[in-house]
Parts: sequence; structure tokens; C-alpha cells
Amino acid sequence: MEKDPSLNVLGTDLAPCSVDPVTGFFRDGHCNTCAADEGAHTVCAVMTAEFLAFSKYLGNDLSTPRPEFNFPGLKPGDRWCLCASRFLQAVEENCGPKVHLNATHVRTLDIVSLQVLTEHAAR
Repeated sequence: MEKDPSLNVLGTDLAPCSVDPVTGFFRDGHCNTCAADEGAHTVCAVMTAEFLAFSKYLGNDLSTPRPEFNFPGLKPGDRWCLCASRFLQAVEENCGPKVHLNATHVRTLDIVSLQVLTEHAAR
């Protein structure tokens, strides 16, 4: 699997999202992507209790540890590479988390506008 060029939505080098817990489609700490990443795990988001509950309600429980997958479970404040479409869905339901633009992959712009991302930018 070859990674897409590592640029962020601002057009500069993609910054790391999180190594504790380690995130990303490639589990390299970055929201890199490739053709095999059908979910486009490209949005570096800061987890909130509200978003974690929303995701669990939709069938993707990100808060429960899954040791068999070396997954510690996420808590509010953790950074995680989200699927761009799930981020957009959360925004539409008024529970979109904050995002780190410098760590959000440019391919996100295929699904989410820069305006929406900027409105949810972490400060």
C-alpha cells in the first residue's frame, strides 16, 4: 500500500496527529491515507464525550478498550484520525469535534470543505 502525498488541508507538510494513543490508517501517528483506506481516516480530531457517545450510538464504539487489537479505547481530549464522512455526519448532527488542520490530510477536502474544517479548528 502506497501512501498518498503527506500534505495537510493547508497545503503544508502533514503534522502528526497522535502517538499516544497511536492513530492513523497505517498506525504511524499521522492521518495518512491510500487507495485501500476506504473510510478516508484523514481528519485529526480531538475527542469529546459527546462525539464518542455519537459514534458509539452509530455502531463504532471508540471508547471501549479492545486489547485484542491493541486498542486502549479513547477518552475526551485524545486525538484520533477520523473518517472524513463520519466527521461530516457529526458536524451535521451538531456534535462535530474540533480538528487540527495541520494534521488533517489534504484528501479530506474531497469530502469536507475547508470552510467546515476551519469552523471546527482547534485553537
